[in-house]
Parts: sequence; C-alpha cells; structure tokens
Amino acid sequence: MAYLLQVDFTMDGPFGVEMSEGFQDLARSINDEEGFIWKIWTENAVAKEAGGVYLFNSKESAEKYLAMHSARLTSFGVTTIRSKIFEVNEALSKINHGPIQQ
Repeated sequence: MAYLLQVDFTMDGPFGVEMSEGFQDLARSINDEEGFIWKIWTENAVAKEAGGVYLFNSKESAEKYLAMHSARLTSFGVTTIRSKIFEVNEALSKINHGPIQQ
C-alpha cells in the first residue's frame, strides 16, 4: 500500500526560479530516502508558504522521513510545520490518473 505525506510550512523564500535553483541538491537527496517514490513541490509566495506532497511505499518510511524533515526545517528556523499522512486508495486514484507507482 502507498502512503501520501503532505507537508507545508511558513517560509520567507526563496520561491519560483530562485527556489528551483537553490534547492536542486536537496531535491536530488530526497530521491535516496528509504521508501520514497515521488514528490510534488508546492509553493505560494503571496502566502509565504512552501511544502510538498510525497508518496512512500510504507507508513513507516513516511513517518521516518517526516521526523527527519521536520528536524531539518526546525534547524533552518521554520517554526510552523503542518503535516498529515494518508493511506492511498489506489483503485480510485488509478481511475483519476493518480501517479501510483511502486
């Protein structure tokens, strides 16, 4: 079963192209996380929020990544971190072209 991790937090920037250029090494490192399948990066410069939606192959992997990522964000001075972990209903997601790949 796949598990979706949703994380967002308050951030002053960078956003857009600067974010894309500045976070490439971080993005590459996420590919090496245990159980990681994919991530969609999210940002809202007006609201000063960023985050992502991740797919993991187990709840344990999602929880482990969330703990590590929350500690990393806190070390960067981020104080408002919101997160949720969901089981993915693969049958319905496939009907709506959800990228459920394991």
